[in-house]
Amino acid sequence: MLLGVLKERYPNEKRVALVPADVERLKKKGHEVLVEKGAGERAGFPDEEYERAGAEVTSREEVLKRSELIVSVRNLSADRENFLKEAKAYEGKTLIGFLDPFGVRDLLPKVKELRITAFAVELVPRTTKAQSVDALSSQATVAGYKAVLIGADLLPKMFPMLMTAAGTVLPANVFVIGAGVAGLQAIATAKRLGAVVYAYDIRPAVKEQVESLGAKFVSLGLETEEAEDKGGYAKAMDEEFYKRQRELMKDQVSKSDLVICTAVVPGKKAPLLITEDMVRGMKRGSVIVDLAAERGGNCELTEPGKVVERYGVKIVGALNLPSEVPYDASLMYSKNMLNFLNLILKDGRISTEDDIAKETLLFREGELVSERIKEFLEVG
Repeated sequence: MLLGVLKERYPNEKRVALVPADVERLKKKGHEVLVEKGAGERAGFPDEEYERAGAEVTSREEVLKRSELIVSVRNLSADRENFLKEAKAYEGKTLIGFLDPFGVRDLLPKVKELRITAFAVELVPRTTKAQSVDALSSQATVAGYKAVLIGADLLPKMFPMLMTAAGTVLPANVFVIGAGVAGLQAIATAKRLGAVVYAYDIRPAVKEQVESLGAKFVSLGLETEEAEDKGGYAKAMDEEFYKRQRELMKDQVSKSDLVICTAVVPGKKAPLLITEDMVRGMKRGSVIVDLAAERGGNCELTEPGKVVERYGVKIVGALNLPSEVPYDASLMYSKNMLNFLNLILKDGRISTEDDIAKETLLFREGELVSERIKEFLEVG
């Protein structure tokens, strides 16, 4: 099959969908790969490496014209403006990548008109079998790591306890809200830097994971198995639950030097976990890094894409942190894509017989086929 890799056009997106080493592996399986000039430059993968791997490096127009399957980091709703600019070029093609499937409603007529087939990696099931293709998890790992480094950089104190001739430096207190993949990586990174780490999650099953990383699990008495759907993704709770959660969390937030928020619900506005009043009660110089900024933020004062200071507290509206570590983020994402392609490409055709492929398939020749998204959008 003829595969295409485009240079990402989304603002500040530095990642690339396939790295040269994985292009070489696809070549050995008989596939041809077209790569747009400069596609990997911002991630640290120059055109020469793609050529040595056996790819044909050419113009964007040629990649779009000749490729049967386009592998992207962002496409469709995840890069709506740029998709619409060149939508005609995707006619009859297959797309794979982050597609923001929960936001496709306004694109349904265009996708149908163009008979696009698309696999959204956001829909990969949270199962052991699917771990090797779970791009959400691989990129969340990068985001959790980077969030701690940003917090450490902005905090006016050091993370570890130090015994010096000038006295003892006390360790920083870090509070991680949400112990999913990003949260667990944030915990591990903060511990490696020497902080005292606390963590909270409404799913009681993660307590053991939190403690295995050396953090202290904060129990509010609200933990419930109902916070997770059958696919392993977070479920939205009602406002009364979040109000009670905020009341019980207020004391821990006030004692923390750095708070990292990671709570998101697929397709929904991020739950409000830190109010303005809670920020007012934090120590001056404290930092909040809000990984839910793209979905409205877990903190009431978060401004997406900005670092603001309120009541002496810096609040980071973090957007697309994996793109800030583009080399390793691309390596991980590319491996996810390689594994997914190996799963669906059979004898020169695309197969959706595997359960993972079925779950991830969003459109088939223009028709919305994902039951999960049809239910979310309330369309037949």
